[in-house]
Amino acid sequence: MKTILKLEELAMFGLGIYLFSLLLYPWWWFLLLILAPDIGMLGYLFNAKVGAFLYNILHHKGVAIVFYLVGVFLEIPLFQLVGVILFSHAALDRVFGYGLKYDKGFKYTHLGEIGNG
Repeated sequence: MKTILKLEELAMFGLGIYLFSLLLYPWWWFLLLILAPDIGMLGYLFNAKVGAFLYNILHHKGVAIVFYLVGVFLEIPLFQLVGVILFSHAALDRVFGYGLKYDKGFKYTHLGEIGNG
């Protein structure tokens, strides 16, 4: 089952790449920005609760989809870009086993404990 879920996330990452290709930004923007959502980890400098909250906001596919759709509806390419990057990054993270965080520590995710599996 884990393999099927990882393949599903990989397909979503592919969708993110496709959606990016529809935008008018050069490809190097995708490569430059794909790791940007990890800035949410800085919240862990305060405490685990703040860290988990910031990380989860920047890694939640629902937030990404809302950004993208608002960008499409209001014709704001920057919102579309933000949505695509957030969505693609979240999918790629899940391929590698990094899920949304619980507030008891960075390694505790909705996919299980990082490093145990």
